[in-house]
Amino acid sequence: MTRRHLNFLCEGDRLAATLDDAVSETGLLLVTGGNEIRSGAFSGQAAFAASLAGRGYPVFRFDRRGIGDSEGTNRGFRDEGADIAAALTAFRDAAPHITRVVGFGNCDAASALMLAGGGGCDALVLSNPWTIEDAEEDGESDATPPASAIRARYLAKLKNPREIARLLSGGVDYRKLLRGIARAAGPKAAPSTLAGDMRSGLSSFEGPVRILLAEADRTAQVFIENWDTADTRIARCPRAGHAYVEPHARAWLEERLLEALAQPR
Repeated sequence: MTRRHLNFLCEGDRLAATLDDAVSETGLLLVTGGNEIRSGAFSGQAAFAASLAGRGYPVFRFDRRGIGDSEGTNRGFRDEGADIAAALTAFRDAAPHITRVVGFGNCDAASALMLAGGGGCDALVLSNPWTIEDAEEDGESDATPPASAIRARYLAKLKNPREIARLLSGGVDYRKLLRGIARAAGPKAAPSTLAGDMRSGLSSFEGPVRILLAEADRTAQVFIENWDTADTRIARCPRAGHAYVEPHARAWLEERLLEALAQPR
């Protein structure tokens, strides 16, 4: 495995990228979520890329326009299609031996890939896709988990003898409990417009798709409220947070990506 830093152009702006090269003809295009730089928090994505490259798969990471070392204006994930397409071209130019590219994104990076119809990739791994509208994204909405997540939480508590003992002994905030029950009894939220746009974009993609959900993550919980729960492309990681920082979740995520990378055309 070798690591190279390079630049490429997107509509006149120079973008920064990193390639962890390896011998496989299948590579991973890692699209970064939010306003995070390509190395990830505490260099987590850089370490993740090195691990996959050590298993033989090239990994290409980049800073979209206006983020990190890249020029231009940050347009947000809704308008990232051109950045993804330019990065894919740069990936193929920098590693001409690759013949198949799997696109991977977590949170709004997954949403960006869906909105872009896959961005030209051959396969997609979409993790915890962001479906919350702008008002919620700006922190103006209630941060309470969706009704389905609350129901699942209370069901788990009812199966736990310790929680039942707390309830009977008065060790529970009854006002909070009643608010939670009221929320759990509520109807399923109407699908967001963003989710509809993502569904439409993904419908034009003809390659294989995997949707990964961290079960303890609110973003994943809101996504499933806006999606078809019977979608056979969904796989869930129990007790996993948004960034898969838990050791078992990190291993689970890497195995799912390795499966997608090894999948034949």
